[in-house]
Amino acid sequence: MNGLTGKVIGVAADRSATSLSSLIQKKGGTPAVYSIQGKQILNEQTSQDNIEDFLSKSFDWAIFTTGIGAQTLEDTSIKSELYRAFIEKLNNTRVAIRGKKTLNWCQKNGVRASIISEDGTMEHLVKTFSEEQIDRNFQRVFLQAYSHNDAKLKKELKKAGCQVYLSQPYSYEEPDTQVLDNLGKAIKTQLLHAVVFTSKTQVKNLVKNQRDNHEIIQAFNNHVLAVAVGKVTANELKENGILYVLQPDQPKMGPMVQTLERYYQKMNTHNY
Repeated sequence: MNGLTGKVIGVAADRSATSLSSLIQKKGGTPAVYSIQGKQILNEQTSQDNIEDFLSKSFDWAIFTTGIGAQTLEDTSIKSELYRAFIEKLNNTRVAIRGKKTLNWCQKNGVRASIISEDGTMEHLVKTFSEEQIDRNFQRVFLQAYSHNDAKLKKELKKAGCQVYLSQPYSYEEPDTQVLDNLGKAIKTQLLHAVVFTSKTQVKNLVKNQRDNHEIIQAFNNHVLAVAVGKVTANELKENGILYVLQPDQPKMGPMVQTLERYYQKMNTHNY
């Protein structure tokens, strides 16, 4: 018997919902999709302005926080025939990055990263970056971020003695309130055995849009298993009061579902 047989698993993802649902079904589970990521919006004019500013201004560092953001800037540079100039300038600028997708983007484009967040978190990136500073009063930083991270990151970098240029090539719309309400009800009434989250944005959207957050948190802490694809998402769940979060050793969807299956197989074994 597959480990997820008889289990209803909530899926909070959007773009990866179909592939995640397929993985859950192969393990015998029943996926219930509640896409609460919010629609991604590419800010084309902003991205164009960001590329032009990066090329025309002087920067000591370029920080990339997401693979999507880096790719969006690359696409814009190609469209405006500035790709070679963009990559050349990056390789004459110290680069700091967070996340595996961002690292993959650097490797694909031949961009050398001076700092890589070892655990994939923003906190570690900022800490490492701050420790690397030599001349704290003269560090001009091109920071690629998006709406949930920009203010906090910018503040932390300014505290580290940096002058920050904020690049926001994309953002997210607010998710459908009805879908959020439905997921909240499904968690509180224990219609779901577990909920899998693939980004901290999904966690933020769920928590901030619920009038009775304590009931959601209580349900996770007592009956519904919270599952995160990686450390960043897991930390967001824990910061919101969820005491136990299941996560895979390797931050990918396949290993996440395998870890979930093993969890229930172990539980079933202990129950005999």
